[in-house]
Amino acid sequence: MQRKGRFITLEGVEGAGKSTALETVREVIESEGIPLRLTREPGGTPLGERVRELLLSHEFTGMADDTEALLVFAARAQHLAELIQPALKQGTWVLSDRFTDATYAYQGAGRGMPAERIATLEQWVQGPFRPDLTLVLDLPVEEGLRRAAGRSIPDRFEREPRAFFEAVRRCYLNRAADAPGRYRVIDAFRPLDDVQQAIRDTLTDWLRGGGR
Repeated sequence: MQRKGRFITLEGVEGAGKSTALETVREVIESEGIPLRLTREPGGTPLGERVRELLLSHEFTGMADDTEALLVFAARAQHLAELIQPALKQGTWVLSDRFTDATYAYQGAGRGMPAERIATLEQWVQGPFRPDLTLVLDLPVEEGLRRAAGRSIPDRFEREPRAFFEAVRRCYLNRAADAPGRYRVIDAFRPLDDVQQAIRDTLTDWLRGGGR
């Protein structure tokens, strides 16, 4: 009988190095002979990518917080139905750059939306479905913003004030502390080689501990 795939997510503030970390995670998973799909949120599907454009564009700087959260979950519902759940049922593992933890961090802690409201949407869209493992790349906000500023023109979220991202960071760390069974925090302030090795070690330990 084919085993269901596992769902791994990668989270962190701007500039934490998620793109590089995704490749490191893929390297470890695929080295074990495990089929893997990479995806991202918002996005992951044609519909989701269109929603992503709406969310990141400066054309909609006056977007209401509720609208933002509902768009995120609309894209997530399609992502689950079209890509994530079918892949997992086939035994393919899925690695996503952000998932619902980002909604609690950005729309919740950052925008001030009550966690209970997000939880209601989470239950509606996901039911009991949660990631099997979430890696949180953590570093000081000031350093993250410095790195992000050097890579591209800031999107609608990246132009938020520092206090916004401090709240986002605290939310990630608090969620990780509350559920250590699912989360692993990676110190992303260290040199790149050290961060990559920490990710490899963390994933290897998880796989050996029953993650597979």
